[in-house]
Amino acid sequence: MAIPSEKPVTSADKTFFQLRKEIVEGDIKAGSKLSETEMSTKYAVSRAVIREAINRLESCHLVERKANVGARVVALSPEGLVELYQVRESLEGMAARLAAQNMTDEEINNLNTLLHSHSQKVKQGDSYYQEAGDVDFHYRIILGSKNNHLITVLTEGLYHLVRMYRVQLGMAGPRVTTAFDEHKHIVQAISNRDAELAELLMRRHILYSKNNIESKLSNPN
Repeated sequence: MAIPSEKPVTSADKTFFQLRKEIVEGDIKAGSKLSETEMSTKYAVSRAVIREAINRLESCHLVERKANVGARVVALSPEGLVELYQVRESLEGMAARLAAQNMTDEEINNLNTLLHSHSQKVKQGDSYYQEAGDVDFHYRIILGSKNNHLITVLTEGLYHLVRMYRVQLGMAGPRVTTAFDEHKHIVQAISNRDAELAELLMRRHILYSKNNIESKLSNPN
């Protein structure tokens, strides 16, 4: 199982996916204004397609509209990070607790296999946490909760904004190793079907990640 892949069906989908990727990865800068006219020319699509894409980006919390200003990419701020990660800590903690109760033995075995493959990358100093490795780890646990409402909120409502913070202000250095160790303890708790401990460890893991990103926001150099 891998992180979800989305295949564009229409030109509007393709434009939306492209804009979302460029915002998350910082190619379109945080806080920048979005002009329908300029973007229509740049991406060679109609203004209606751009307008639809911006509306969808707003529902992902990547774009915000303000009176007399129009649509802008959200800014990455300590305040926004704290609010987002408070919600993430609570909901992913719940997901870990439910995963310990509801994941099948095969799913848990696959999670352990995934973690083992990641250990090699960590030893090589690979900062995979910014990309698919860490995303896949969290995604599997979220799916393992078997709670469809929770899955929808985490994978659709918060997912891309969380990625925006993590990709642009992601882990490096010692935090990679400590985060991986936290992953190991979470998986061990899930393997032991210890729901209470799994939730506690996941919440603590996300809190530490929030502190790491917050320090980078406060000290960009």
